[in-house]
Amino acid sequence: MCGDSLWSFLSSLLDAVQEHSPMVGRFWLVVMLIFRILILATVGSDVFEDEQEEFACNTLQPGCKQVCYDKAFPISHYRFWVFHIVVLSAPALLFVMYAMHQSGKLRQGEEGGPAGPPRLQPSQRTHHVRTFYLVNVALRILAESSFLVGQWLLYGFHVEPRFTCQRSPCPHYVDCFVSRPTEKTIFILFYFAVGVVSTLLSLVELAHLLAKDRCQGTVANRPPATSYEQQENWSNQAHEQCQHFLPQEQLCCPLVPRAQSSRPMGPRML
Repeated sequence: MCGDSLWSFLSSLLDAVQEHSPMVGRFWLVVMLIFRILILATVGSDVFEDEQEEFACNTLQPGCKQVCYDKAFPISHYRFWVFHIVVLSAPALLFVMYAMHQSGKLRQGEEGGPAGPPRLQPSQRTHHVRTFYLVNVALRILAESSFLVGQWLLYGFHVEPRFTCQRSPCPHYVDCFVSRPTEKTIFILFYFAVGVVSTLLSLVELAHLLAKDRCQGTVANRPPATSYEQQENWSNQAHEQCQHFLPQEQLCCPLVPRAQSSRPMGPRML
């Protein structure tokens, strides 16, 4: 029951993040919910639940089986992945709390709250929320990379059917045998591949958000338009620049309309 409530809480938390996520971020959310939380809660628990009970050693020395299991698996695969999902969800939890706080401030300002220190403008609050989301994605990438390296260092990519152990209180070299090593190897490879795909999606999302912020910052830093035609021209150029149709230099240089001279054009003197 406690495990089901944990998965439900993490699912509702990640659903709240998708309101501020681009399309790539929603792809990451689908991978997280289906190929990680759902698969781990249904299949992973059955694969690794008898891990310690079925770990058999060819000795009757008391305590030898326990110390050999501890040496073979310092951390249980299942607990390692659960901790991984919790760490990945921590930045999302902080972001949801911050976004809800800023939304409350915006509603309070619209309703005319009590007088106090100067309040931030709505555009500033939106910019802060967007910046905090960028930090959330960066922390997610850091956590993904760290746990991928940790999984590789702890377990590798293959579960050996036999593990040779020499550790006190074992009197000599002891052979221990792991239950269902092939099934566990397949699940480890699958979960590692999901982690790689999730990391790549997070990197693409971060690059997309940075490019979008750069494009919006370039548009915001332009001088004010002097005419409606110039404003419309700049708007079209900004759209094309975001679609990578125009070079950056053309957008940065404002178009100044030519001054029309009242003097009639005469013949050119050679």
